[in-house]
Amino acid sequence: MSALTILRSYAQKSHPETLPPSVLLEFTDSTITIFDAYPKSVFHFLILPRVKPPLTIFELASLRTVLKTDKDHARAVLDNLGEEAKKVERQIREEMIKRYGYEWNIWTGFHAAPSMEHLHLHVLSADMCSPAMKLKKHYNSFHPSRGFFLSLEEMRALKASTYEPLLKEYLACWRCGAGMKNMPTLKTHLQEEWDKEAKAKKAKLERKRKRDDVHGEAGDAKRHASEKEQELQS
Repeated sequence: MSALTILRSYAQKSHPETLPPSVLLEFTDSTITIFDAYPKSVFHFLILPRVKPPLTIFELASLRTVLKTDKDHARAVLDNLGEEAKKVERQIREEMIKRYGYEWNIWTGFHAAPSMEHLHLHVLSADMCSPAMKLKKHYNSFHPSRGFFLSLEEMRALKASTYEPLLKEYLACWRCGAGMKNMPTLKTHLQEEWDKEAKAKKAKLERKRKRDDVHGEAGDAKRHASEKEQELQS
């Protein structure tokens, strides 16, 4: 089984529960959600439409082939992916809080010219800080404003040749726009940017905790004074 068709093989399974837990996150009657084998962010999942009538594996090959089918069928596929994406986003946010104590943005979208067969929706955290983020084309393929990563709302069927040149564009930070000479420099910069965001969010949480503590102490003091006054009156 080639890497090119592995997603298609997953989508054809009548019993997705047989997939190993390192691959499968969850499945529904219409979708399968898996862990990206080479995650490009801290959290990165793929949602696949399962191969079931009325659509065939060929019609589910890509965003373009899906959008060429009957309008209602195409809408159903995309609606199912969108509903599952909402569930996955909630799980990611819960895990963010559990691991890091705060949340950050999540991106949901398709590659305009995907490298693997079978339609798949990416759901990933907005950090792109991962050991698997190694090449310029990896980075540019998820850059939120380069035009290669199509959000669920922006999707449309256009030629791959329109988008492939975008993978070769110069490297620039998706947060601040600063140009980078190579991937190692970019990865270091992205980590620094994410660390700054984490520090700011943790500081905000700490300030809130201190305010809550102060208010709690003030409330305790007020209650204590009230109780003391009642004792004196009695």
